[in-house]
Amino acid sequence: MSMGKRKDLTERERYAIEAYRNEKKSIKEIAVLLGRHYQTIYREIKRGTVEMLDSELRTYNKYCADTGQAIADRNKSEKGRELKIGNDLTFIRFIEQMVLEKRYSLEAILLHIKTHKLKFKTNVCLNTLYSYVDKGLFLNITNKHLPVKCNRKKRNLRKISTIARNNLKGRSIEERAKSIMKRKHYGHWEMDTVVGCQGGNKDCLLVLTERKTRFEYIFKIPDKSQRSVIRVLDRLESTYGTESFGQTFKTITMDNGVEFLDMAGVERSVSSPDARRTVAYYCHPYCSFERGSNENLNKMIRRHIPKGADIAEYSEEDVARIQDWMNDYPRAIFGGLSAREMLQKEQA
Repeated sequence: MSMGKRKDLTERERYAIEAYRNEKKSIKEIAVLLGRHYQTIYREIKRGTVEMLDSELRTYNKYCADTGQAIADRNKSEKGRELKIGNDLTFIRFIEQMVLEKRYSLEAILLHIKTHKLKFKTNVCLNTLYSYVDKGLFLNITNKHLPVKCNRKKRNLRKISTIARNNLKGRSIEERAKSIMKRKHYGHWEMDTVVGCQGGNKDCLLVLTERKTRFEYIFKIPDKSQRSVIRVLDRLESTYGTESFGQTFKTITMDNGVEFLDMAGVERSVSSPDARRTVAYYCHPYCSFERGSNENLNKMIRRHIPKGADIAEYSEEDVARIQDWMNDYPRAIFGGLSAREMLQKEQA
């Protein structure tokens, strides 16, 4: 079949190319399906391929029809349709600075602009801002600099198992008051560990997340042991004072990791061994969504400490900076307020 000179690829053809690439079809197969020359498809895929991040913060390349179309439009006409972002260099530089230096998501940047009442010539919505990045309209940022867009599909909350076999004596989350699930009251925490590289140093992070405010504590610990976990809780109790600790840490919910299995040690007061400083609960096995706040904030930590990194290389000061960054980060769920501001409201 002769494939003579034809018009430029249409937007519909570009979306077809993206769909075919998602189906793992080769360039030759796509050329035949669209009735186009092999080199035409090859050049289009090369031109419209962007670098992205997966859920594990690993980069991968993907052809994007929107990017290909944007480049074609730009090449076709120097004028074209005027973009909202226009020549607002102040706004462009601000977006790039917040992404590259403060590691903010685009949503967090727009919330920051709103809550701090910053004024720019440009006023765009979140979807438009993402489309500008997708189309390669920023000079210094691409999708690889942004956190993965959240998948908000509703979870299936079925229970896989009622009791963990390695934690038969643990208090099940089923015994926890239903009101805690609704995040109506302050003082209910989730606890987890964030590990570094395998086969390297044993250093890891112990994180505690308050369910209502999402306020976060991050502690660097020498190993993933029960002793290290309890030492942190003892130190926190000594800092707060026993009475204040009990009012602040009313409950702590954990998974069934071996480092958390000493329930008596978690609950026992360091100042009065016969007294209980908090109430511990354990999630169902393989149900990390029961500590959803932990899981979401752990992803934020990974913006600073990627998976596979050696946590021993990060100082206590580094960890403190990450903690402050997280607690000052604008949250959409709070209308742009940070976890620290939400905590201050609770303490007022």
